[in-house]
Amino acid sequence: MTTFTSPQKTEQLTDAFRLFNQLSQNLSHSYQGLEEQVEKLHQELAAARSERVKTLLENEKLAVRLQQILAALPAAIIILDAQSRVLDCNTQAINFLGEPLIGQLWGEIAARSLIAVLDNPLERQLLNGLRVTMARSALPDTQEQVIVLSDVSEMNTLQESLHQQKHLSAMGEMVASMAHQVRTPLSTAILYASQLSNPALALDKREKFSKKILERLHYLERQVNDMLVFAKEGRLTMAEFSLQSLLAKVEQALLDSVTDGKVQFYVINQCSIDVLYGNEHALQGIMMNLLSNAVEAMQGQGQLTLEVIQQDAQAIMVSIKDTGVGIDAVSLQRIFEPFFTTRVNGTGLGLAVVDSVVKAHGGSVSCHSQVGVGTEFKMVLPCIRSVFEPNLSMGASA
Repeated sequence: MTTFTSPQKTEQLTDAFRLFNQLSQNLSHSYQGLEEQVEKLHQELAAARSERVKTLLENEKLAVRLQQILAALPAAIIILDAQSRVLDCNTQAINFLGEPLIGQLWGEIAARSLIAVLDNPLERQLLNGLRVTMARSALPDTQEQVIVLSDVSEMNTLQESLHQQKHLSAMGEMVASMAHQVRTPLSTAILYASQLSNPALALDKREKFSKKILERLHYLERQVNDMLVFAKEGRLTMAEFSLQSLLAKVEQALLDSVTDGKVQFYVINQCSIDVLYGNEHALQGIMMNLLSNAVEAMQGQGQLTLEVIQQDAQAIMVSIKDTGVGIDAVSLQRIFEPFFTTRVNGTGLGLAVVDSVVKAHGGSVSCHSQVGVGTEFKMVLPCIRSVFEPNLSMGASA
């Protein structure tokens, strides 16, 4: 039997086929666009992969380069974690400190391989004798730290050589100056001594000449002592001595050299320590240097005080204060320089020797002065050894 399609159904079917073709075309275009996007993404990914590989290769080259630089550095590099354990280090660190290092506590490594240096707290000595400086800093944005040990042995040797050359030059200058400084008072002493043999010389003249001879001999003794201490560059033999005994010797020496009673001299000991460690003779010498300068600055009359106080458990402070003419601000900045002097007959060694002896004892010296009022020298000396009851001794006229 034959079936005929109505015009309406035919039209609907035609519309359906048209819609199907349109959807097929849209789908085809969408698929083509998707393929193009996928291809573009593939290209971008390939480019990104290539760039990343290039970056990784560059980083690898940079890492190798940094490893080579670290290995070639003359300094030791040590990286510590938050617990101060060694994370990494270079070859020089192993050469300096020995193994093992990685994973070890830095405190244990330092205890076994680094020795404190007494004359320079910023340096450490290795077991092989080399000296190094140690710098420690935190790495940014981490809890890690980096320690750098730099060998300064050669630099120290060069500095020591330069210092010796300067010292030899200063010694030559000192010898030239001393020839004149010794000849003049020695000639004066000989002249006065030659008069003492004259039986007709009056008693008052004889006493005057004896005093002049003694003054010249004390002056010569100070000059020779200064020269010897300066020549030693502060290398002094240390031993235990009594502070009370030292102060008694200084007091008696000043009283012997200034006998007219116009200088009021006070010795005040407020230190609870008697047994000290140092060079008693050198300390007595620099105290006498400062006291003699003070007497001269006071022009033979005024008040002079030597005071000792205990600064802490290790150090005493010695103050020598006068009521003399004072020191001007310009000269005050140079008074400890060797051969600097404002006196016509001075050698410029006295205060340089004071500075040298104080430093040899691990201490420091300072000066405060006001023109027309007076001067005070303060010496801090870390020489304390044992304890005793304080003794105050007040007042004597020199």
